[in-house]
Amino acid sequence: MSELAQSALPGARYEGFVTVTEAGLRGMITLRGDLSAMAGAVKDATGCAVPALRRVEASDGKAVAWMSPDELLILCDYADAPGLAASLARALEGQFATVANVSDARAVFTLTGAQTGDALAKLCPVDFGTLRTGDIRRTRAAQVAAAIWVSGEGEMTLVCFRSVAQYMFDLLSRAAAPGSEPRLYA
Repeated sequence: MSELAQSALPGARYEGFVTVTEAGLRGMITLRGDLSAMAGAVKDATGCAVPALRRVEASDGKAVAWMSPDELLILCDYADAPGLAASLARALEGQFATVANVSDARAVFTLTGAQTGDALAKLCPVDFGTLRTGDIRRTRAAQVAAAIWVSGEGEMTLVCFRSVAQYMFDLLSRAAAPGSEPRLYA
């Protein structure tokens, strides 16, 4: 991580029928291995249990997201990520597990508004109407790999690779543009 760390699109914001905001620096750690064998280390390090399938658990500013049967994404303050990753690596020493600080490789966007799911549905093959707070899906937004979870009432968080941050921001902004609201036909 750089001494002069900066998020992918500092301060980027678009206001349409949904508000799209680049969320700033976030600490992110990818943890891979046998999730049941890592449960104790995850709980000790984050205060969160290993989440159920396609869920996110949060506690005291940290979150643990289920990404696949052998992968978790741990979210924390950006400054805490190196120490947390090192602590997890020590706790999992001797186990078949990998710990990687991916904070600088990702971009995070927050989408807010009553029609957030409708805007995202223009880009993703997901039925956002069925999701509840804490649900996460890995999918594509247009042709970009993304993880999206319901982070609150009328709020969703999207994580993608930093290398496509501007493209993703442009996609999300266009999907949220006034006049592009979903229309119901009788």
